[in-house]
Amino acid sequence: MAGVKGQEVCLRATASDWLRWVVISALSCQAVRSATLLTNPGFEADAAGQSLSLPSWQVFGQNNYRQTSATSAHGGTNYYKVYQAFNGVVNFTGIYQDRVSGPGAGYWAGGWANTSSGDALAGQNAAWIEVTFRNASGTLLALYRSALITTNLIATGQFPKGAWHYLPITNQYDPATLVVTNTASVVTAPAGTSFLRYQIVFQGDASYSPGSVYFDDLSLAQSVGAPYGNWNIVWNDEFNGSALNPKVWTFDTGTGTGGWGNNELEYYTSRATNAFVSGGLLHLVARQESYSGASYTSARIKSQGLYAKAYGRFEFRAKFPRGAGFWPALWMLGENITSVGWPGCGEIDVVENNGGALTNVQGSLHSGSDETKVYTLPGDSVTNFHTYLLEWTTNAINWFVDGLLYQTQTSWSSSLGAYPVPFNQPFFIIMNLAVGGSYLGNPSPAAINANSSFPGDLQVDYLRIYDLTSPLQLSVTRTNAGVLLAWPTNLVCHLQCQTNSVTSGLAGPWLDLPETPSPFFASAINGCVFYRLAAP
Repeated sequence: MAGVKGQEVCLRATASDWLRWVVISALSCQAVRSATLLTNPGFEADAAGQSLSLPSWQVFGQNNYRQTSATSAHGGTNYYKVYQAFNGVVNFTGIYQDRVSGPGAGYWAGGWANTSSGDALAGQNAAWIEVTFRNASGTLLALYRSALITTNLIATGQFPKGAWHYLPITNQYDPATLVVTNTASVVTAPAGTSFLRYQIVFQGDASYSPGSVYFDDLSLAQSVGAPYGNWNIVWNDEFNGSALNPKVWTFDTGTGTGGWGNNELEYYTSRATNAFVSGGLLHLVARQESYSGASYTSARIKSQGLYAKAYGRFEFRAKFPRGAGFWPALWMLGENITSVGWPGCGEIDVVENNGGALTNVQGSLHSGSDETKVYTLPGDSVTNFHTYLLEWTTNAINWFVDGLLYQTQTSWSSSLGAYPVPFNQPFFIIMNLAVGGSYLGNPSPAAINANSSFPGDLQVDYLRIYDLTSPLQLSVTRTNAGVLLAWPTNLVCHLQCQTNSVTSGLAGPWLDLPETPSPFFASAINGCVFYRLAAP
């Protein structure tokens, strides 16, 4: 389940007055802090020692270091050290991560900071942590910061040297004037938000003032709303049945022209040994076997002619097989391919992988020009499940892995027309597991067999497509006999209920009511009954 969204409705009853009150409250009636959403928040995802290597973090300016000291770190052994550029002008140095978000999502954010007694911040230098919310093209929409670490704060004892202090991000700024306009414990994504940037900034003065600041155990936790805010699921396949849905998926079969144009070596079949659904997963399986003149078989499924969509967020949770001969891919082609051909129709590669490089994934656009980037998983492998998300808007396309933004494309070209052609039309979805091919460097069958473990299994947990919609929540209309609950019917969601025990007063488990239509008439019973929406 992606998560529970919307609001809870609580009905409390007594024998004499069965509907005493109706309350709409936040989910679970109380917000609970979750684990940090940041990747490598404690800087432990790399070897020990001083290094410029900061996995998952983007750097700017000079003098960003990972340091190792069990006695100096706040937690673990590693921490981040930053100081100014010493270039005679006001300068900025720091690190950041861009994380997927959406309008209405709220967060607690902060981190631990320290300036040592022997290398304390000096002069007009300053440091802080901030969260900014941005649209799909990266334009700044809102700015929040922690308290600024300054020499005055140190001198007055508000930030004592040689000790770790937690800096919550609570001050809202006007992005144009950098004047504080509000304070809030929860930072909230405004309309238009695509992602947030969590950032550490060290502002160095022009006087070559010394001093460094350490940061460790950074935090960004979901507070209110859903992780994607008002992005809600409008289509999905959870692969929970016993077979592929023939109303959505069909097969490409054979060897195609020139190995599907990529020198691939497999023969794609529609056999159950190559494509099947089991245990809530789609399996696309490559096998080493002689079949119709090929030395390998595999599967390639597509939604062509059955389902296509323009714009939205396309989220796959999948894991890939190990082996230098495997080329798994989750991607899309323009629906007009039959009339204009490739690459005029456009191609969006949500994710693909060279099975010999298990820490790397790649996202690309092909339309005559090629826009692409490789992302390296920090201390992990594609053989584990990861979430691959593509956000496609009218003027920008973003790629995320496990919520971390690693690529943005805002321009491309096509022989068929001016920008934004061809990425302004519906695309259909393809999932396949190739064997060999040009993407892998055209390995020989002997090299494939020696460096791959057959059968290779591409597993997909789900495919979910999101659109920006009105908030997914229950609306409540009181009647003489109870309440009428209603919710959006164009979204993928269903009702859940929870009942308190009459004897113990303890809440029972949440129960799915997946076939319940909207609107739904709810009547109170003894104790307290809660209703909420779950998606998908």
